[in-house]
Amino acid sequence: MSPTGPPSHTLRRLPLLQLLLLLVQAVGRGLGRASPAGGPLEDVVIERYHIPRACPREVQMGDFVRYHYNGTFEDGKKFDSSYDRSTLVAIVVGVGRLITGMDRGLMGMCVNERRRLIVPPHLGYGSIGVAGLIPPDATLYFDVGLLSMCPGERRKVIIPPFLAYGEKGYGTVIPPQASLVFHVLLIDVHNPKDTVQLETLELPPGCVRRAVAGDFMRYHYNGSLMDGTRFDSSYSRNHTYNTYIGQGYIISGMDQGLQGACMGERRRITIPPHLAYGENGTGDKIPGSAVLIFDVHVIDFHNPADLVEIKTLSRPPETCNETSKLGDFVRYHYNCSLMDGTKLFSSHNYGNPQEATLGANKVITGLDTGLQGMCVGERRQLVVPPHLAHGESGARGVPGSAVLLFEVELLSREEGIPEGYLFVWHEDPPANLFEDMDLNKDGEVPPEEFSTFIKAQVKEGKGRLMPGQDPEKTIGDMFQNQDRNQDGKVTAEELKLKSDEDRERVHEEL
Repeated sequence: MSPTGPPSHTLRRLPLLQLLLLLVQAVGRGLGRASPAGGPLEDVVIERYHIPRACPREVQMGDFVRYHYNGTFEDGKKFDSSYDRSTLVAIVVGVGRLITGMDRGLMGMCVNERRRLIVPPHLGYGSIGVAGLIPPDATLYFDVGLLSMCPGERRKVIIPPFLAYGEKGYGTVIPPQASLVFHVLLIDVHNPKDTVQLETLELPPGCVRRAVAGDFMRYHYNGSLMDGTRFDSSYSRNHTYNTYIGQGYIISGMDQGLQGACMGERRRITIPPHLAYGENGTGDKIPGSAVLIFDVHVIDFHNPADLVEIKTLSRPPETCNETSKLGDFVRYHYNCSLMDGTKLFSSHNYGNPQEATLGANKVITGLDTGLQGMCVGERRQLVVPPHLAHGESGARGVPGSAVLLFEVELLSREEGIPEGYLFVWHEDPPANLFEDMDLNKDGEVPPEEFSTFIKAQVKEGKGRLMPGQDPEKTIGDMFQNQDRNQDGKVTAEELKLKSDEDRERVHEEL
């Protein structure tokens, strides 16, 4: 109701004595809930029967609002209506200008929302009522529709002279007694007390971790004004925005709005100007005092202290007594993707499994770590932060600062040998190594005899070759290392163990 209309839910026209009586009655009854037995109501009953799809801001105490209403008694008899007067109510809520029940009933409303309110007597006009209009102890029923101009809305506003520049006009521009016609486009609206508004658009299942201050995040965004005008987009640059959050590297509202997000989440962040670019704006695309809306897709985030996250997907049914360790030669299949599901690499595409010696710096640190402690046949999921992957610079096909997701399956493992060796003995080597190797006892060992001897040692379990390489090539490399004068045969003077070479610092390998 208008403050100048019938006094059904305002306090301005009631005599002071009536106001004092109403206050005493309200305090005496107290505030609470309706009795479970169906007794008198103790608080306002609110039914929200139409809620708009978008509600960027709800009514708060001290807001100026505009609304229409119908007021009836319990039997449906109308006692007042702003519609009948064709005059909506325009008033500040929460400061005592309305009856208490209406003040409470308007709190939290959205623009264009409709509510039904049931106001008990002690929150309306109490035991006195309003003479000739509202009987004592009347429960009041209001059907309320909150009105406002929405961002992006266009209106034609006609202002009569007495509400404009009157009989004097304004200089040579506006003549006396002129009615003014304004065509208005509302760009945005905010309150200096507004905070960042968050709306989750899409939340992926299985979110186990949310971003916190100090995390480094990669995200895509579209940035627009409240009227829909786009001012920036990371998609147009085909590159994520990468930054630490909660540390002041970005505008305050975005810093707040990104915290608590999950990987893969899409959320809308509405930022008032005092948490964005303030009264001055920035550049030629963000005007002063602009409310900003960001539609954000969080690709991934990590903390510089993060370790590799390991999740076992399956293990072989049989007992696993030995697992992979540093120095082992392993064969495995893998799929690698970004956290948003973008596929990067897969060993299945190459037709053969990947091979690596663990701890030999042949694969990224995080993958090396994730492959350790596995049983043959085990499948794992690995989440590898960028400082254990390809870092800030990325790699071919891998964006900078990207968190990587691996699915790996260990196919086989072989115990490795120390770095720099091609062959190791399981026990002490033969005391007369050259004599044993010289099969025809002619004082020299050609490639055939050398190969036959080494293969026999491997077969009998007395030693092992470096895994991951063709045995023939490994044995050939061993022979070339021992044939020091490259004459196609090894003599007793040329044949030396790796340990002897290390002491003499002559050669590196057997």
